[in-house]
Amino acid sequence: MDGQLLPVLLLFLLGASGLQGQGPERPSEDLLEETPGEEVPKEDGVLVLDHHTLGLALQEYPALLVEFFAPWCGHCKALAPEYSKAAALLAAESVTATLAKVDGPAEQELTEEFGVTGYPTLKFFRDGNRTHPEEYTGPREAKGIVEWLKRRVGSSATRLEDEESAQALMDAGDVVVIGFFQDLEDEDVATFLALARDALDMTFGFTDQPKLFQKFGLTKDTVVLFKKFDEGRADFPVDEELGLDLGDLSRFLITHSMLLVTEFSNQTSRRIFGARILNHLLLFVNQTLASHRELLEGFREAAPPLRGQVLFVVVDVDASNDHVLQYFGLKAEEAPTLRLVNIETTKKYAPPGGGPITSASVAAFCQMVFSGKLKPYLLSQEVPPDWDQRPVKTLVGKNFEQVAFDETKNVFVKFYAPWCSHCKEMAPAWEALAEKYRDHEDIIIAELDATANELEAFTVSGFPRLLYFPAGRDRKMMEYKGNRDLESFSKFLDSGGELPAEAPTAPFQEPLANSSVGPREEL
Repeated sequence: MDGQLLPVLLLFLLGASGLQGQGPERPSEDLLEETPGEEVPKEDGVLVLDHHTLGLALQEYPALLVEFFAPWCGHCKALAPEYSKAAALLAAESVTATLAKVDGPAEQELTEEFGVTGYPTLKFFRDGNRTHPEEYTGPREAKGIVEWLKRRVGSSATRLEDEESAQALMDAGDVVVIGFFQDLEDEDVATFLALARDALDMTFGFTDQPKLFQKFGLTKDTVVLFKKFDEGRADFPVDEELGLDLGDLSRFLITHSMLLVTEFSNQTSRRIFGARILNHLLLFVNQTLASHRELLEGFREAAPPLRGQVLFVVVDVDASNDHVLQYFGLKAEEAPTLRLVNIETTKKYAPPGGGPITSASVAAFCQMVFSGKLKPYLLSQEVPPDWDQRPVKTLVGKNFEQVAFDETKNVFVKFYAPWCSHCKEMAPAWEALAEKYRDHEDIIIAELDATANELEAFTVSGFPRLLYFPAGRDRKMMEYKGNRDLESFSKFLDSGGELPAEAPTAPFQEPLANSSVGPREEL
């Protein structure tokens, strides 16, 4: 979801998913009931499955990618033409993988069986194995879908036998990764190939040829990243005792495959979306990329000693990046300036003082954060003059503590995002609840825009999140997980913050940051 900001700040984790399950497919009662010779219908080159035909498709197609969709889901509608295009590309390139789809709301039995909690959800089935499908972790455009499947039904890396094949591979892409292993039966090779399956924006090769070790000046097992920019090459020696660690290699590759200074765009935001490779992301918020070139050179000077700790991203305030500025509480006229983000905690840091931005000041700023000498800042809107005049009280960062932890009040707070469809859906019930209890002096119904206000006590990671703060001195906090309707809310308040044991569970939250395959509509 390009409009959300957090995807701008996160890095795409390579190869985090495990190997898909192995073993025979469990017997299917539905399969036994199928008519011999029955054909599975197709739509735009994609199989249309239901609980009767899924077993048949698993039996017939050894590599099957299944999309669980909902007819009303906007993300599913956006994926549909790319999914059909991918089916055509697979057929044209004779790739032995097949695409299928299942109408989730119409096939509740299947969504429950495969743990589908949102749409679209894509699962990859190998060799008829129904019990352990692999979660799809690739892009949502046709070429990316095809490449993801190719690396599962074929080899994820090219075996190199001589200098000519190595040079041809290196010439084929801007970023090429070659694993040099003395023993191709070693488990480190399996780790390398598993990572290569998911690193779709890189080309991979591997070799055990001594002459290639010699050509590239290597004497031990090493993964080498060759690139057509910056320093041109980066080496990752394999630990002789511990072997090749998937996480460490992933971090190394994503760090060294990006420019020392990366210009922010929608394309780069999609690439760095989804996982925590580095702890920190440093944003240079600039007036224009054409101006202040000397500052960019300062960044390049500061980047090498911080390589592996910080990703440097340049944000052009003249290029429709208002959502970035909003996330940091910045205005365009404040540029040029810096902001550092701890990706794990989402804490933000600003350089102290108003001095010039130089390579030395960039490095000093980062080191102040790393050493704990600089406190993070929290975003907050100003307290509206009429914040307590409506039935639903308006909270912001600056008045949250005072209201939520009032010892004499029971405070029920909805943390929402303006773009969240689930928040909009439950808004009428929340307003009705506030109206119902507006004359109860000890009960406050409130809401807080968690995209514009940050709290020191906790971080909001999904929307809507409903928290109850009962009266008292012990600052208790309880999360509401019941149904989102007036009756359920009322029972919760009337019982002092408890739901009956038989109360159904609420729908899932819409996450602040979605997985690498992009946004989904939660059930």
